[in-house]
Amino acid sequence: MDSTTYEHRRNQIEHYFDRTAAQAWAILTSNEPVGKIRATVRAGRLDMRNTLLSWLPEDMTGLRLLDAGCGTGALSLEAAKRGAKVVAIDLSPTLVGLAKERMALDYPSLAGSIEFCSGDMLDPELGEFDHVVAMDSLIHYGASDIRKALTALSHRTRHSMLFTYAPRTPLLALMHTMGRFFPKSDRSPSLVPVARDHLLSLIKDTPQLQAWSEGRTERIASGFYTSQAWEWTRS
Repeated sequence: MDSTTYEHRRNQIEHYFDRTAAQAWAILTSNEPVGKIRATVRAGRLDMRNTLLSWLPEDMTGLRLLDAGCGTGALSLEAAKRGAKVVAIDLSPTLVGLAKERMALDYPSLAGSIEFCSGDMLDPELGEFDHVVAMDSLIHYGASDIRKALTALSHRTRHSMLFTYAPRTPLLALMHTMGRFFPKSDRSPSLVPVARDHLLSLIKDTPQLQAWSEGRTERIASGFYTSQAWEWTRS
C-alpha cells in the first residue's frame, strides 16, 4: 500500500504503544485495578472484543485468522481456543512480547496455534486468511487510509473482514478536545472520527472491493471508549 499518510500515522502509533504507553496498556489489558476512566475503556474493549468474536464461527478448526493489531493477544487466544490458526501481529514488539508471555503462562497448550509477530498488518508476506479482525487498529486513520487498508487486506482474505473505526459523533469530538489538555506523556495518537456514509461511499467506489458486501455493524460506547464495529463479507 502506497500512502505517506498511512506510513506517518503507523510510525506515530508504533512509537506510542511501544515506548510511551506500553506499561499503561499492559495494566489496562490485565486484571489489575485501574481508575474510573480507564475502567470504562477496559469495559468497552471487552464488549467490543466479544462482539467481534460473536461474528466469527464458533468452530474455527482449520481456519486461518489474522489478528491485525493484536495488542496483548486477548482476541487471538479466544480464536485459538475455537481451533483457529492465528497470526497475531502488532506494531509494538513490547506488546507482542507481553502477549507471548501471557499465552505461555495461561494457555501453554495454544503455543502451536498462534504465531505472534511485530510489524505492519498489511505485509503481504503474512499470507492468506479466512478471516481478518482489526479491532481498534484503524481508529487512528482517516477514511481514505481505512479504505486502502481494507483493499490491501481483501486480496488475501477469503471470507470476512471485521474492523472498527472511530465514529464521527459530537460527544467523541468533545472527548478529543478534552484529551488535548492531558499531559503529552499520557496522550495517545489522536483518533480520527470517520463518517459512516463517507467511508461506505469510498468502499463502494473501490473496484477491488466490489466483491465485498457490508454486514453487521454495532457501536460500543462505554465512558471514554467509543468504537464502531463493521463486518464485510466476500459475496
